[in-house]
Amino acid sequence: MVRSHSTAAIERTTRRAWAQWVTALDDAGAAALPHREIVGIVYDHMPMDVENRGWWAQSVAVAYEQHRDLRRPGESRTGEFQASVSKTYPGDMDAALGAWVALVGGRDSFGGVALQGEPGTSSTDRWRYWRAGLVDGSRVAVTISGKSAGKSSLGVGHTKLRSPEEAEHWKVIWRELLGQL
Repeated sequence: MVRSHSTAAIERTTRRAWAQWVTALDDAGAAALPHREIVGIVYDHMPMDVENRGWWAQSVAVAYEQHRDLRRPGESRTGEFQASVSKTYPGDMDAALGAWVALVGGRDSFGGVALQGEPGTSSTDRWRYWRAGLVDGSRVAVTISGKSAGKSSLGVGHTKLRSPEEAEHWKVIWRELLGQL
C-alpha cells in the first residue's frame, strides 16, 4: 500500500488530489501497463509548471503501482527491492565525494558482504558518483548533488535486494556510515 506521506507530497507538488490521480490512471488502464507507460500518462497530465516533472511523474507512477498492489514500497516492477538514505553534507560536491571516499576507502566489504571489484567514481557538471558492486549481486551508488549555501546532498541507493527486510537491514548500515561524515 502506498505511504500517505508520499501521496501528500504528490498532492502538494502537482496540485491534484491523490484520488484524481488514481481515477485518471485507472481510466487509462494503467494497472495493466508497464511502468514506463504509466510514467508517460502521468507526465502528460502533469501541470507544465511543476519543477522536475519527470521525477514527479516517476513518483506518481510508483505510488499508483503501490496503491494498486502492483509493487510494495521499495520494490521495483521486476520484484527486486532497493534501499535509499540521504544526508546533507556541509561542503560542495567535490568535498562531499572526497569525504565519502576517505570514509569508505580501503574497505573490502560492507555489512559483511564483500565488494565485487573496485568501486568507481565519476562526475558531471551537476553530479558526483561513487559506485560499487557486491558479491551478492547487489549494487550501491552514492549520488551527490549540490545544494544552496555550499552544501551537498549525498544519497546512497542500494539496488537488487531480495526482500523488504534486506532493504531495511541495509538502510541501517548506510545511515550509520553517512552519520560518520
